Amino acid sequence: MSARRTLVAALAAVALASPLVAVPAVAAAPSASVRHAGHGDAARLNYQKAVAVRVLKGVFEEGDTEVVDRYVRPDYIQHNPLAPDGAETLKNLGTVIAQQFPDAKYDIKRVTSEGSMVLVHSNVVLVPGTRGTAVFDIFRFQDGKIAEHWDVGQNVPGTTANGNDMFSTESWPRTEQPGPRWLTAYNKKLVTRAFDQLLVDKDLSAIDKYWGPEYHQHNPNIADGVEGVKAGLGAYFEQFPQLKVDPKRVIAEGDLVAVHSHYVNAPGERGQAIIDLFRVRGGKIVEHWDVIQDVPEISANDNTMF
Repeated sequence: MSARRTLVAALAAVALASPLVAVPAVAAAPSASVRHAGHGDAARLNYQKAVAVRVLKGVFEEGDTEVVDRYVRPDYIQHNPLAPDGAETLKNLGTVIAQQFPDAKYDIKRVTSEGSMVLVHSNVVLVPGTRGTAVFDIFRFQDGKIAEHWDVGQNVPGTTANGNDMFSTESWPRTEQPGPRWLTAYNKKLVTRAFDQLLVDKDLSAIDKYWGPEYHQHNPNIADGVEGVKAGLGAYFEQFPQLKVDPKRVIAEGDLVAVHSHYVNAPGERGQAIIDLFRVRGGKIVEHWDVIQDVPEISANDNTMF
């Protein structure tokens, strides 16, 4: 198995692991105070973040497969096309990663949780000194354990059209932490409307309505700022007039809102799995990250990438 296939399959097998950056202290490891339900919604959401981080860090950085038995359901459902269903597959892949890439790191940039879902945005580096892969992982929890997983991965390029890397935070305040949770519902509704108008309906006027003038772009192929996104998406819509964007799930916390979608440029194509992550400040979208992966022809499971 190539390094790339091993990486993607390992990602598929659950979530991410790595030194957690800018995540509440509870996310360092599940503690007794949040181990069970009944301590409030905030504690449950923090617990889900903690479990996702603990499993991935344990499996892929420490080779500790016991965390899978502790925190992953045996009937774990996998949507990464390179990995079969089941917790045992995750354990096996974790062992392979530990043996073949002992210095592998999951550099986690931001983690959010809403409802039963956790979203993790990371730079996964198998070999020190390489740029690695930009990855979004989504996990669904059931009864306190990881029950299902989706992911999207893209190689990190050497240069970008906007001068920003695929991970940094450029809008103020420059923190990877999601904003206050009381903002979640408002920002989720705003991004959903903006996404539907701009990408589902292909209406560029949505940018004037929902995007802030200080907008920062992290898609490596689109120029920075409002004019950059207008030009980039305008050219995209012209090139693919039959583009269909089908949003599958939206996950939000505070000022961060992620949309997981199936983009199909033309009828009959398999399309791409894309996760777009937006940051909202003062009622406007001010920053955007995304990861794009082609949908393959065959899969090791029967679940599709969506």
